[in-house]
Amino acid sequence: MLVINNYEEYKSYLGKELGVSNWHKIDQQQINKFADATLDHQWIHVDKEKAENEGPFKATIAHGYLTLSLIPYLWKQIADIRNLKMEINYGIKSFKFGQAVVVDSEVQLKAKLISIANLRGTTKVVVEAVLVIKGQAKPAYSGEVVFLYHFV
Repeated sequence: MLVINNYEEYKSYLGKELGVSNWHKIDQQQINKFADATLDHQWIHVDKEKAENEGPFKATIAHGYLTLSLIPYLWKQIADIRNLKMEINYGIKSFKFGQAVVVDSEVQLKAKLISIANLRGTTKVVVEAVLVIKGQAKPAYSGEVVFLYHFV
């Protein structure tokens, strides 16, 4: 895991891959809980029998927004940003979904530092995020996430 203690250390990674997370299996229980939390019970996600018989993937698939919501969890496995007063998930940019994540697939986040700026004491970073699906050539998605850090 990458450990970053301050702005200067963070800046030294500009243009470089920051690392990859552990593999995370998305099972039906997680998909169902996400459906309950978001009130999105579309059959392609939660109806195993219908998805197997009528769906294009022959199985249920994870919600696209479920896979996006894993970014903070997976990011914490890549980088340990220390000496912070506060960290803010500031935004997402240019995300494209490449392919569906079929139930029981394992996914892994790859991160690369695209830009970093010191905005009067607030560090703004843009990280390229690619969600890889184990055994698949095409990623689930790729895009950029923006974090704000207030170092002590």
